[in-house]
Amino acid sequence: MRDSINFDNHIPYYIQLMDILKEKVHHAEWVPGDQIPGEQDLCEHYQVSRTVVRQALRELEYEGVISRQKGKGTFISLPKISEGLVQKLTGFYQDMVERGLKPGTKVLHQNVIPSNDKIARFLNINSGEQVIDIQRLRFINEEPIQLVTTYIPFEICPGLASVDLTNCSLYEYLEKECEIFITKGRRYIEAVLANDFEAGLLGIERGAPLLMLDSISFSEGGIPIEYYHALHRGDRSRFEVELVRLRE
Repeated sequence: MRDSINFDNHIPYYIQLMDILKEKVHHAEWVPGDQIPGEQDLCEHYQVSRTVVRQALRELEYEGVISRQKGKGTFISLPKISEGLVQKLTGFYQDMVERGLKPGTKVLHQNVIPSNDKIARFLNINSGEQVIDIQRLRFINEEPIQLVTTYIPFEICPGLASVDLTNCSLYEYLEKECEIFITKGRRYIEAVLANDFEAGLLGIERGAPLLMLDSISFSEGGIPIEYYHALHRGDRSRFEVELVRLRE
């Protein structure tokens, strides 16, 4: 593993330094949570200027490799949980299991309530019709990652109102018990800031960035089955979009 700058190489010094530091992470010499040496130590070890070190660290922070904590230092970041905006509609639980991660769920509430105008509009029902309101805190490897509130018309699957979803996939239950198959979805995403309630549950500071996802899921006949409102930790989540060029 390379641990020095090649001063005869045409590659900019800060890029070489970035590559060296990323190799330390790749080879597990540094693991998430480890504090890395300070700027002065890096300057002395690699015989480069503070400008080079700062630029390398700035780029690594932008890439999510490191995070800086005011008054504490610079640390190796936990890898972000990557999700696709266009993906298999398997649901969170099954998706994480397939990746070899350990998902967990804490059900915060599970009630039958009358729908408001917004929920009714998304689900194409009349305002006031009953929906099952489920709010869950989702974990990956015991770390809180996502706060999601789900609304499903009560009449299409009444039994769901009393099912324990702590260790159960919602989509799997809908398929097996209600014979409802989710075939497509529509998603809307935007950046928001965490309020006190959200920050407390997700283990972050008030005002920390969140990725807000509103989603509508449809059955085979194009009937809205589920509307959910999800808040993902901005420091632990990212979304991927795959683009395809269409030739005329």
